[in-house]
Amino acid sequence: MFVTPAYAQAAGGAGGTAAFAQFIPLILIFAIMYFLMIRPQQKRVKQHRAMVEAVKKGDQVITQGGILGKVVSVRDDELEVEIATGVRVRVIRSTLASVVTKTEPVAANS
Repeated sequence: MFVTPAYAQAAGGAGGTAAFAQFIPLILIFAIMYFLMIRPQQKRVKQHRAMVEAVKKGDQVITQGGILGKVVSVRDDELEVEIATGVRVRVIRSTLASVVTKTEPVAANS
């Protein structure tokens, strides 16, 4: 009538593989989230940083506020953008949304 300790301990023998099997869906969800959300976002941030660092005098830019203008001067972390004749605003570099037209360097041979 008494249950021996051997019967109670025998049921927990395969607990290590069952615990690992429960973590497989969590690992798959994290992998899917990484490849569908995190990695593309990091790629966009890297492209934006490269675009912002490549801005130079004469480029036409659009800010995140929707202001379209021509870069007049470039400083450390800010740009001076001319949005109309004689109207200049200072803009933080990281607030640029895109570069519309880039100025081409003058060829040395011509």
